[in-house]
Amino acid sequence: MSENHFDVVIIGGGPGGYVAAIRAAQLGLKVACVEKRKTLGGTCLNVGCIPSKALLHASEKYYEAKNHFKTFGITFKGLSLDLKAMLAEKDKAVAELTGGVDFLFRKNNITRFEGTGKILDAGTVEVTGGKQKEKLKTKNILIATGSGVAPLKGVEVDGKTVITSTEALSLPKVPGHLVVIGGGYIGLELGSVWRRLGAEVTVVEFMDSITPAMDSEVTRTFARILKKQGMKIKTGTIVTGVRKTKTGAEVLTEPANGGAGEVIACDVVLLSTGRIPFTRGLGLEKVGVAMDEKGRIEVDGRFESNVKGVYAIGDVIEGPMLAHKAEDEGMAAAEFIAGHTGYVNRDVIPAVVYTMPEVAYVGKTEQQLKAEGVDYNVGKFPFAANSRAKTNRATDGFVKILADAKTDRVLGVHMIGVDAGNMIAEAALAMEFGASAEDIALTCHAHPTHTEAVKEAALAVDNRAIHI
Repeated sequence: MSENHFDVVIIGGGPGGYVAAIRAAQLGLKVACVEKRKTLGGTCLNVGCIPSKALLHASEKYYEAKNHFKTFGITFKGLSLDLKAMLAEKDKAVAELTGGVDFLFRKNNITRFEGTGKILDAGTVEVTGGKQKEKLKTKNILIATGSGVAPLKGVEVDGKTVITSTEALSLPKVPGHLVVIGGGYIGLELGSVWRRLGAEVTVVEFMDSITPAMDSEVTRTFARILKKQGMKIKTGTIVTGVRKTKTGAEVLTEPANGGAGEVIACDVVLLSTGRIPFTRGLGLEKVGVAMDEKGRIEVDGRFESNVKGVYAIGDVIEGPMLAHKAEDEGMAAAEFIAGHTGYVNRDVIPAVVYTMPEVAYVGKTEQQLKAEGVDYNVGKFPFAANSRAKTNRATDGFVKILADAKTDRVLGVHMIGVDAGNMIAEAALAMEFGASAEDIALTCHAHPTHTEAVKEAALAVDNRAIHI
């Protein structure tokens, strides 16, 4: 068993891990990264964010051509779906981006080890790749192993009829009926893909609403839009089991508040009830790393665990399981390890659902502000009154700004509409600098753009919106 010596060994080559590796290398550290996949980029690049966005984009183009081009005077004959080509383009995008990360590793002289990592002690990581084992000696260890699909009692995944998000990215044909268990971001995005391509889609959610952590007004509008697009949504419903049949599966459900059950027959079942931190098998218990009741590693403000020299970021610690959150934490952790000062503002981490229209938010919801007893004002502006949205015939949704009633400081921004995922960046930047709603209202926004809805919502906080 050979030994290699490093300043930092990072376990996990996903968005958090690979960004941390690059930043640590930039700061002059000798860096190794252990990744079990053949390609870098983790779940996000390989079987998550990137391939799902490729399919969302492609399916949206198909749906627009099929249903809306005629509105703009574009007519044609012979529209058809080549699913094989669509999936191949998705795979091409994934290969380009994972290859790009590999290039960045070479450029920054980062040593990559393919295999699984296990911590033997605070200064040693054992890498197992096939039948080979190597010991990496290091001054610091950074855990960035991400998360896996959360299991559900009574639902056994086989990868064909009962699938996870990974298999949902590569179905060989459009299912006749897809049942999605879970009304969160991933399930709704992938449900949207297959709905646009022709599948009947039913979403079953245990809570009283889909995306329950979001602002309730946004959630209600979101559900209404998805239903208008043909998606069936059953909230307040428990899935008690899934039975395989000759033609597909039967999903057994019951009302969460009691009552008669229902059996939903379908072709494919997508299990999408959330994710759990990937911390098992890392040797954490042996070296004494403290974890909470959810299996997340407990860290301090420097992302260091209770064991000196062992750090953790991303999905394995507290906070939203988002790639960009992991990236920022990876940057900050690398800076702390190198003796610098890292920075992550956990109160200003945006979140996006990449359906059509998109849903995006940053900061507090109205529910949270009420629970905390914060006095606030609300400014809201509908895209139906936005000139660009009206011209493009895409007027669903609105922008809502929540501002402190005394100071006018922006506390939260919530939006649903075309390109909301890009527009939320303005809100995040404003909040990072402690902006008031008036600061946004006094900032000139180009016309005609969707972003004018943000300015108008800021004006509406003071009851002076122009176009409503």
